[in-house]
Amino acid sequence: MTPTLHGIKACDTMKKARAWLDSHGVAYRFHDYKTAGIDAETLRGWAAKAGWETLLNRAGTTFRKLPEAQKTDLDEARAIALMLAQPSMIKRPVLTLGDEIVVGFKPEVYARHFA
Repeated sequence: MTPTLHGIKACDTMKKARAWLDSHGVAYRFHDYKTAGIDAETLRGWAAKAGWETLLNRAGTTFRKLPEAQKTDLDEARAIALMLAQPSMIKRPVLTLGDEIVVGFKPEVYARHFA
């Protein structure tokens, strides 16, 4: 099964992940969820596997610019609604490998998956 790399094309971390995959000869599909979108079912599935807290990019500008009322008392449903409304709030990249996902990019983690 071909892995899918999900994220935003212009993101620096995405560029690093794509460069790693390319340099290691890993064939993959790329899904830009900023232009192609993302659905609630996919986000709920990822949250079930990795946790919504891991999936929500609280460090990004988009999240930090939210009014305080939207950032407090978050739960999974509210976090998924935020990520659906503004996909930039999804931590990048999300690499899907069949039933498994990897959130974020660390070369050593990718190396374990593609050894």
